[in-house]
Amino acid sequence: MARAGSEDVPPHPTTRDPHRPFDPPPALMAARDKGPLTRLRYPDGHIGWLVTEHELARRVLADPRFSARSELKRAPVARPGTDPFYGSPALPGWLVDMDAPHHTRLRRRLMGWFTVRRTGALAPRIEEIVEERLDAMARLGGEGEPVDLVEQFALPVPSLVICELLGVPYAERADFQRNSATLFQLDATAEQAATAMRELDAFLTDLAEHRRRSPGDDLLSELARGDDLSTAEVAGAGALLLSAGHETTAGSLGLGVFALLSHPDQLARLTADPALAANAVEELLRYLTIFHFGVPRSPLEDLDLAGHRLRAGESVTVSLSTANRDPSRFEDPDHLDVTRPASGHLAFGHGAHQCIGQHLARTEMKIAFPALFARFPGMKPAIPPSQVLRGEDMGFYGVHALPVTW
Repeated sequence: MARAGSEDVPPHPTTRDPHRPFDPPPALMAARDKGPLTRLRYPDGHIGWLVTEHELARRVLADPRFSARSELKRAPVARPGTDPFYGSPALPGWLVDMDAPHHTRLRRRLMGWFTVRRTGALAPRIEEIVEERLDAMARLGGEGEPVDLVEQFALPVPSLVICELLGVPYAERADFQRNSATLFQLDATAEQAATAMRELDAFLTDLAEHRRRSPGDDLLSELARGDDLSTAEVAGAGALLLSAGHETTAGSLGLGVFALLSHPDQLARLTADPALAANAVEELLRYLTIFHFGVPRSPLEDLDLAGHRLRAGESVTVSLSTANRDPSRFEDPDHLDVTRPASGHLAFGHGAHQCIGQHLARTEMKIAFPALFARFPGMKPAIPPSQVLRGEDMGFYGVHALPVTW
């Protein structure tokens, strides 16, 4: 097959329809309609590939011939300066940027803390945290006084949970939340990203060293025990879990509330039957797919895929959002339906690198959504939906703020 010239290959679409804020960019959906695997022009001019179909996405993400190593990755959308997560070897402990055996060694150390059973045992404490935040919201709002749901609920709930799990002082949240947000901010300069990474690493390194000297009953202490992991690896794994562990769930909670408020028929179904919570969470994860620029991979060898010949080293972006809207996998996929059996979605990825914190995120969301709407049944946006500031400038899609009243 002849190679297309770069001028004929489109870049990754980023512009969403302002009237359909929960849908992927129309141009991205159009790319899916052209076929399961199409050419993609990367910001540096490289011509790679875009996977948009559900079945093919699963195949690529489960195939060890497609590497997750950061030095082989290219960012599908432009960022100013040097991106800390692409084009250079993985930072110590950042297992998402590694292949086996290094990825396997680190993931095995973490898995026991994120099983269904372990995260289920955290449910009573998560319920307490949720109720505490709802009490705080109730004190701030009422009688038409708007409250920012992101600031007061969506962000602090997962931040408190991951801090307690890791053994990170929640009092330090201002710094780590700021630095985490900078790392995922698409328009952050190379200097800003490097400073954020340096400060986050220094914070976790100090904490890891303290846990080696004085361990507690937390994940960082467990990682710091023994000498199989270096302090840099403990700190790096901690930084990854801390940053991704609160940013992604906060995005899912904030955007999920916005979506439910924008679909009152679905919200009514959920509030009428709280037993739908688990199903609704899966459907919201599928429908929203906050990891909106996909998962980067690179083939380690020449191989054939979906009728195309891929060369070793070419960049491949697996679009989770279009895979989760694939009509061959989900009936009427552009419709939010909290009663839909949405199992099999790829919001948490797939294969060896499937999100290690997925069960924790599910537990938080299953508790948070019903509790929020039970406490504030008359909740509504305090501003027109078109004025809600959405996180299109972030690696994880969400809302920067969501003023609500009840």
